[in-house]
Amino acid sequence: MSDLNTLVAATTATLGRIARDFTPAVFASSLAAEDMVLTDLILKNKLNIGIFSLETGRLHPETLAMVNKVKEVYGYDITLFRPDTAAVDEYVAKNGLNAFYDSVEMRRECCRIRKVEPLKQALAGNKAWVTGQRRAQSATRTQLCVEEDDPAHFMTKFNPLADWSEKDVWDYIKSNNVPYNALHDQGFPSIGCAPCTRAIEPGEDVRAGRWWWENPESKECGLHVVDGKLVRIKSVNA
Repeated sequence: MSDLNTLVAATTATLGRIARDFTPAVFASSLAAEDMVLTDLILKNKLNIGIFSLETGRLHPETLAMVNKVKEVYGYDITLFRPDTAAVDEYVAKNGLNAFYDSVEMRRECCRIRKVEPLKQALAGNKAWVTGQRRAQSATRTQLCVEEDDPAHFMTKFNPLADWSEKDVWDYIKSNNVPYNALHDQGFPSIGCAPCTRAIEPGEDVRAGRWWWENPESKECGLHVVDGKLVRIKSVNA
């Protein structure tokens, strides 16, 4: 627990610095386990960091239920950003409701409409944004930095849980009685849109259930992509 206490202290300090030096700042929450750790730390410490989530229109009911759970436990209203209805309708009419299964390009276009564009709206006017990304989550995140320059959105990006393991996340949740998505108890360590997420088998990578029909190297939705390429942006502390 001492190692976890050290991680919690470092993460709390990072969040405190964000609230102090990067106002206005926002936290992009997927409402999954990592993000509930950050939600708990932000709200319990009364930090001036807004919390929003991208309501894509294809989320699991269990994920949407977390919005009400946060309101119930913390008294906080998470801001929801939704995709442009006309853009969604055009994509579906042209390609079909589930065209994202057909190719990586079709999947990324769906993600662009439902997630990337709403993210731009959510980040507009802010100096920094916070994510729940961790290095241990996938092959695409092994070079993750706690603090990065984000030229795509002209701001600073923070990944306060970069050093946390899966065990660290769950130890914190259990020891602090943090509410979490019920899907985690059904074999979903990583949770996205319902048609693009499945439960995993024991021993599989934690993100194996995300876009499971694709190669691991392509498993990003575009929220952390610059100029169409997934890159690890150089740490501002490097």
